Amino acid sequence: MKIAIISGASAGLGKKLLEKAIPAFSDIEEYWLISRSLDKLKEVASVYPGKSFKLLPLDLCSHDSFKTLSDELEAHKHEVRLLINNAGCGFLNNVGDGPLDEQLSMVDLNIRALTAVTHIVLPYIPAGGHIINISSIASFCPNPRMTVYSSTKAYVSSFSRGLWDELKSRKISVTAVCSGPMDTEFIYKGNIKGKSKTFDTLPYCDPDKVAAGAVKAALKGKAVYTPRAFYKLYRILAKLIPHAIMINASRT
Repeated sequence: MKIAIISGASAGLGKKLLEKAIPAFSDIEEYWLISRSLDKLKEVASVYPGKSFKLLPLDLCSHDSFKTLSDELEAHKHEVRLLINNAGCGFLNNVGDGPLDEQLSMVDLNIRALTAVTHIVLPYIPAGGHIINISSIASFCPNPRMTVYSSTKAYVSSFSRGLWDELKSRKISVTAVCSGPMDTEFIYKGNIKGKSKTFDTLPYCDPDKVAAGAVKAALKGKAVYTPRAFYKLYRILAKLIPHAIMINASRT
């Protein structure tokens, strides 16, 4: 059976990525959806009564979740045609302020879980398969007050770039999606909405358009996808201008 695996599938961009993937990947026979909430996963699956789903209510900050996923893949030995690492979190705070658990959860979910899931799933991805990793414009330059978050996303982008090169001989594409802020649960759970002048003034990205662009970029084999001309320019400037200067513009 040919399957897709999507983490963080119960809300926001994850739901949109599923919506765009279904028509784009007609050969996928079943979607494995990962999120902590089984009830929310059931709600998502109910929108597509003609599709087959496997719902995996896993907390990817827990090591046990990796064993569960590994065991499921080993038991079924399906082909994973599409892997979307969308699960992630971000919190607004200086390092040393606020709960330590928030800082560590960003490292655990954005880095550790993404790496573990990719490592576990890779043996099941055949030639022609695709990996989409959700990074951020925060990966382009350190963001004060979101220092840990921007650092984790720098890892995601770097990891994706390196993996793209490692897997090109196997004809597996890897795409890092570097979007600007979106009006999703992310900015509310992270205590960001209304607390950051930068976030309140930046042009927002439309999750629907980001998801559609991400899927198209993956199908074209692009290594990086950045929506909106404003953020494409920011990406270029972050490469050309020293971070000591850029960091003032990226302060959250």
